[in-house]
Amino acid sequence: MGLTWKPRVLTALLGAAVASGLTTLILILVEATDVLLPTDTKFGIVFDAGSSHTSLFVYRWPADKENDTGVVSQALVCQAKGPGISSYASNPAQAGESLQGCLEEALALIPEAQQRKTPLFLGATAGMRLLSQKNSSQARDIFAAVTQVLGKSPLDFWGAELLAGQDEGALGWITINYVLGMLVKYSFSGEWIQPLEGTLVGALDMGGASTQITFVPGGPILDKSTQTTFRLYGSEHSVYTHSYLCFGRDQMLSRLLAQLVQSSSGPLVRHPCYHSGYWATLSPAALYESPCVHTAAPAELAGSLTVEGTGNPGACISAIRGLFNFSSCQGRGHCAFNGVYQPPVRGPFYAFSNFYYTFRFLNLTSKQPLATVNATIWEFCQRPWKQVEASSPGQDRWLRDYCTSGLYILTLLLEGYGFSEETWPGIEFRKQAGGTEMGWTLGYMLNLTSMIPAEVPARWRAQSYGIWAAGVVFAVLTLAVTLGAVAGQLLWPQG
Repeated sequence: MGLTWKPRVLTALLGAAVASGLTTLILILVEATDVLLPTDTKFGIVFDAGSSHTSLFVYRWPADKENDTGVVSQALVCQAKGPGISSYASNPAQAGESLQGCLEEALALIPEAQQRKTPLFLGATAGMRLLSQKNSSQARDIFAAVTQVLGKSPLDFWGAELLAGQDEGALGWITINYVLGMLVKYSFSGEWIQPLEGTLVGALDMGGASTQITFVPGGPILDKSTQTTFRLYGSEHSVYTHSYLCFGRDQMLSRLLAQLVQSSSGPLVRHPCYHSGYWATLSPAALYESPCVHTAAPAELAGSLTVEGTGNPGACISAIRGLFNFSSCQGRGHCAFNGVYQPPVRGPFYAFSNFYYTFRFLNLTSKQPLATVNATIWEFCQRPWKQVEASSPGQDRWLRDYCTSGLYILTLLLEGYGFSEETWPGIEFRKQAGGTEMGWTLGYMLNLTSMIPAEVPARWRAQSYGIWAAGVVFAVLTLAVTLGAVAGQLLWPQG
């Protein structure tokens, strides 16, 4: 009987093994689909060499790109010790040395195997623009010193150069609209998609030496010298942008003081923008070194200069208006100031850098109405200096200038750029969005990544979870049946 059943059982087990094995093979071959393996991460480094300080930003993005532009995020921000590189005119080597600390931080973040293919760039803005005008030889020496230090790093150094004011404004606009998801955003389905057409956000930037305005106007840009066009994520964008050199906060303060000195009869200057009770003794030499100050120091100011605050916001605004040439736009449509063409402002705006820092100190970053903003600044300007000092300990460096800066920002935005009580609510004073610093560097890296070749993701064959589970079951079953047949052959009693 045993001998009669043995061939039958073994045949049945082998048949089941073959059937199960064929089923497993079919599941693997027929239901397999191509999937893309995760790509490597690429890095890029940008130094922002501003007029008052230098910052380093490290960005990263996946090696495969969305419509030829990398999807970039901020990985590190580091502020270099010391002032801006333009301050090292008398000792250019120190300009390069000042970057070493932040460079070392960046190298610690980026894997050593990727450092050789990581682009490194330094862009200098208005501070170096002014130095180039004043002493081009000193500017070249600073760039040479910076290039020497950065060129020795294990990174792919692309160069150190002067960034045009128009580029600074346009790249800041890219940064804002990118972090707000206006150019590309991540969908719930896990895909990067272009958002529906909407009103893009304008950019208001103010550094120490220059200020920029950039936005998409409602009609054609008539002066093509103020138009910048670029392509990002498969779409083309044209923006109006203009940079005003010498209208940044620090240079504005110097120009205003020089203007008040010129109108004074002696070495005592009564400053309406400084709080009553404030006084200081200054050296006039440093004031007249700036290329933005076009007048010579009066002969009677060979020694020191005494400045006394009067706390008069009305007189302060009158003095600030003297920094603008509004008459050059009289009778001309679409004109801001100093004869510069500008279409009417349109849409929401983000104001950052010194716009934000000034309004943050004044607690005016919560979209307060224009009337509230105006009243708050006037009330602050009328406070006695002792009261201001007592209420803001540790703010000594900039404390005397917040009144001036606040009234200057109002004058620039309302009388210069043409914002009104109706369009004022569209301005948001911000430092960051989405965890990313506002400024030109992210916009530059987005533009840069469109020039860096993308890596094609590796392909692999994979199944859905259900098919994979069924395949595993049949594979185990095939193995079990096969082992059963082998065991039967070996262990079945021989008759």
